[in-house]
Amino acid sequence: MNRRAQAVVLVLFGGAILKASLTDVYLRYVKEGLRPFLIAAGVLLLAAAVMTLVHDLGSRTGHDEHGHHEPQVGWLLILPAAGLLLIAPPALGSYAAGQSGSVLASARIESEFSPLPPGDPVPLSLMDYASRAVFDSGRSLEGRTVRLTGFVTPGPDGRPMLARMVLACCAADGRPIKVGLTGGVNVDAPVDTWVQVVGTYSSRMDKDPVNSAEVPYLEVKSWQKTTAPRRPYE
Repeated sequence: MNRRAQAVVLVLFGGAILKASLTDVYLRYVKEGLRPFLIAAGVLLLAAAVMTLVHDLGSRTGHDEHGHHEPQVGWLLILPAAGLLLIAPPALGSYAAGQSGSVLASARIESEFSPLPPGDPVPLSLMDYASRAVFDSGRSLEGRTVRLTGFVTPGPDGRPMLARMVLACCAADGRPIKVGLTGGVNVDAPVDTWVQVVGTYSSRMDKDPVNSAEVPYLEVKSWQKTTAPRRPYE
């Protein structure tokens, strides 16, 4: 692969990283705190591309390269780089949630949970609700109405569940937090649809078939579709 092709690939990869990190697209892949490092990486790749081109032009003016031809197949390396720049893969969803066991199995157990703030429905993360339901036996949830936001994923019995992916660093280590949905109101939404569900604590528990972690349930009172949040991961 000649230096010009190398420079083009560097420009495409650097441009893709900068495009993602200067918008909210990067939040599909890494935690928010890594943004400065992504920007720095994109800038360094673009700087490397410029230096590669300058070096190539200097070499061509100083040496006779007549008769030297690099294999043209090297330019095919541009295709995946261009694809990364033009097409942004979506955030992890129901497929990843179905392949991984609930992160609740490795969550830190609180010795006690603070009371929920006043005003119903109380917006809670899925991790907060699940932790209170499992590790506090729902005591801090009794008599309260909560609102959870997540995407629809099929449960082991085929019924819809609510899920969010939890990141320690990046999408590669993402694991799901799952909440089952019960009661007389059926959440009739396609898989991977983002929904807001309002309901109350249910004492029902199931086991995640992947890692046998406890999966709590929510008694659904109402639900509605919603747009994917700016930060899709918890």
